[in-house]
Amino acid sequence: MTEHPVLAALAPRLALVPSLDATQLEAEETAVLGRKNGALSALLKQLASLPEEERRPVGQAANHLKAQFEVAFAERRGVLAQAATDAERGRVDLSMPGRGRWIGALHPVTQVMDEILGIFRELGFVRVVGPEAETEWHNFTALNFPFDHPAMDLHDTFYVDTGDRRNTEHDRRRGRSSGLFPAQERRSVADRRSPDVGEVLLRTHTSPVQVRTLLQHQPPIRAVMPGMVYRKDPFDQSHAPAFLQLEGLVVDEGVSFVDLKATLTHFARRFFSPRTSVRFRPSYFPFTEPSAEMDVECQLCGGTGCGACKGTGWMEILGCGMVHPHVLRNCEVDPERFTGFAFGMGPQRMAMQRYGITDIRLLYSGDTRFLSQFTG
Repeated sequence: MTEHPVLAALAPRLALVPSLDATQLEAEETAVLGRKNGALSALLKQLASLPEEERRPVGQAANHLKAQFEVAFAERRGVLAQAATDAERGRVDLSMPGRGRWIGALHPVTQVMDEILGIFRELGFVRVVGPEAETEWHNFTALNFPFDHPAMDLHDTFYVDTGDRRNTEHDRRRGRSSGLFPAQERRSVADRRSPDVGEVLLRTHTSPVQVRTLLQHQPPIRAVMPGMVYRKDPFDQSHAPAFLQLEGLVVDEGVSFVDLKATLTHFARRFFSPRTSVRFRPSYFPFTEPSAEMDVECQLCGGTGCGACKGTGWMEILGCGMVHPHVLRNCEVDPERFTGFAFGMGPQRMAMQRYGITDIRLLYSGDTRFLSQFTG
């Protein structure tokens, strides 16, 4: 029996498969074994049209040749893949050490905040949070700020437009408007005496959370209030318009300035070192009386004097004082029965002192080269 012409034409092409490149291999495989236009596939589909005596031998020969082509194509693909791998390895020096990849870490301010909260948790303080958009009453009035205090002016505070504009002759004479929206005039002094009426602003400190805590819970109270605050400060080496603050509040019967000093001294020596020297300087805050600033021995020079502490050997870390009776009264707490103390600090500045950071803007940069120093 004469060999089928298709088989006779394909048999010599089998020997050429080992010499084909990747592109030629794909084209040859499609031409021989392709489902639509492959020569062998077409022959197998036409077996039914052959004379009966030719169907069996031609079918067997076609299947045998198909199996040989499949093996040849698979072997050639393996050879080409190995050659590509060898070429890639030739371009890479496998003896060189691998490059380390930084996979992230807690921000230094987050680490400091967690540590501070942990220290006060040991002292029985609970964590309390409040809204960042506050009313003027909670942010200023309840905290004993006078209505003409400069902190309430536009150059210090971000006011939010609530869409309710009520102009008064008193406010127009003072030339004060709502900060973010200059066309909106300020509310009257009478309005600012009400907790439910008044302008909305981005809180300038976390002290409003003290007010909300005193209004919602009866003493004894021992709480810390962390959160973001906003002020119209320039973004420079030592200031930022948005930053973290941590407030603390203790109110109970018989609380004195001795309790304040003991609590904050213990905190400073737990946070810095057991031998850290501390001092309290008289100061003024509308919501505390008496008030003080707390300094610690400069952590960079050990108290000998350097540029960071301006040669004094001391660095301020927080403000504090006894809660003003007016604040307690505004929050419906009897100042004749209860007393308390409050304090506030900036975790950013605490982080700068601990790690010797001289520019606060680095803490906002997101630069992995800077942040990778604090992975430990």
